[in-house]
This record gives sequence, C-alpha cells and structure tokens, in this order.
Amino acid sequence: MKRLLVATALIEAGAGLALLARASWFTGLLLALPLEGPVGTTVARVGGLALLTLAVAAFFASRDSESRAARGLVSAMALYNLGTAIILGLAGPALHTTGILLWPVVILHAGMAIWCAARLLTQR
Repeated sequence: MKRLLVATALIEAGAGLALLARASWFTGLLLALPLEGPVGTTVARVGGLALLTLAVAAFFASRDSESRAARGLVSAMALYNLGTAIILGLAGPALHTTGILLWPVVILHAGMAIWCAARLLTQR
C-alpha cells in the first residue's frame, strides 16, 4: 500500500498546487473553459487546498502503510477517485467541451480508484 500512498501524495500535491497557484489555467486544461470570476477561483483554490491536504495525509500514511488509519485513507481515496472520474467524465460531454487533460485525468482517477479497491480487497 506504500506505493499507492506515495503515488497519491505526488499526484494530489501537483494538482493541489496547480489549483492554488493557477486555478483558471488548470481548469482550462481540464475543461477548456475559464473560471467565472472570483467566486469560481476561490472555490477552485479551496479544492486545491483540499487536494494538498490529501497529499500530506497520504505522504504521512505511507510511513505506516499497514495501519488502520492508512486503510481508512485508502478507502476514502477510492471514493474520491471514483467520484472524480465520474464527475469529470460526465462534465466534458455535458459542457460540449474538453481540455487537453480531461480524458487523461479521467483515466488516471479511474485507474487510481481500481488500484485503491484492489489494495483494499487484497489486504485484510
């Protein structure tokens, strides 16, 4: 489970920092649409901070990857990754626009959800 937690930490730290620093640019890469005004930017930055928080939790959990806390974090990550893949996968067609990163990110989150589920099912 250690590799999964480290991979999560790296992926989510990158996405979180991108949203904090350049929210409109990053969402443009995903959906090819700019954020609308300061409200959209603020909400995107809060989301970026949440992703950065997940990265920190995953990093520290990777040091004790067999604990119940790490298992709980991986369970939450499975739900997060599945939900993100579904939401983004539906957003592109619904908005009739896709950014260059949309489908790679959908595939990445679907893969991470599968990896999380596999780790949870193989470790008791």
